[in-house]
Amino acid sequence: MSITTKTGDDGTTALFGGTRVKKNDIQVEAYGALDEATSFIGLAQESFSDKKTKDLLSDIQFHLYLIMAYLSGAKLDAKQVVNNLTYIEKSIQQRETILPKLIRFVLPQGSEQTARLHVARTIVRSAERRIVQYINNKNKKVKNDDIILRYLNRLSDLLFILARKYSKQEVAMKEV
Repeated sequence: MSITTKTGDDGTTALFGGTRVKKNDIQVEAYGALDEATSFIGLAQESFSDKKTKDLLSDIQFHLYLIMAYLSGAKLDAKQVVNNLTYIEKSIQQRETILPKLIRFVLPQGSEQTARLHVARTIVRSAERRIVQYINNKNKKVKNDDIILRYLNRLSDLLFILARKYSKQEVAMKEV
C-alpha cells in the first residue's frame, strides 16, 4: 500500500472513522500539535544512553499516540490515561527529590540533552494550548478532556524536571 493516496491534495484530511475535514481544522491542529511534541520527544530521547530515560520517553510517545488517536475521533480508554498520568506523576516524584530547591526561573540551556528536553517541553505546552482551544470549541465537553489536560500539564512538568536533572549546570535568570 502506498503512502501517497492523493486524497489530501484538496487540503482535506480524514479523521478516525473517515470524516474529511480541512487540514487547518482546529481538531487537526490539536492532534497535529501532539504529533510535533511526540517527534521532539523522540529527538530528545536519542541524546540519552541510559535505558531508564530512553524507556520513559518512549512510553510517553506511546501515551501521546493514544491521545492523538482520541483527538482524531477514536475511542479512549480513560482508565489507561489515568494509569499513564499516575506513571508520569511517579516519575516526577522520583526525580524531583534529588534536585535542589527551585528558587528562580531557569534558562533553557546547559547541555544538548537539556536543550532538547526544553524544546520538547515547550512543544508540549504549545500542544496543550491548542488542545484547550479545541476542547473549548467542541459542542460538548467529555470527562476524558480533563484527564488529557492533566496528563499534558504533568508531562511538561516532567520534561522540565528531566531537563534540570541532566543539565550540566543550571543557569538561573538574574533578578531584574
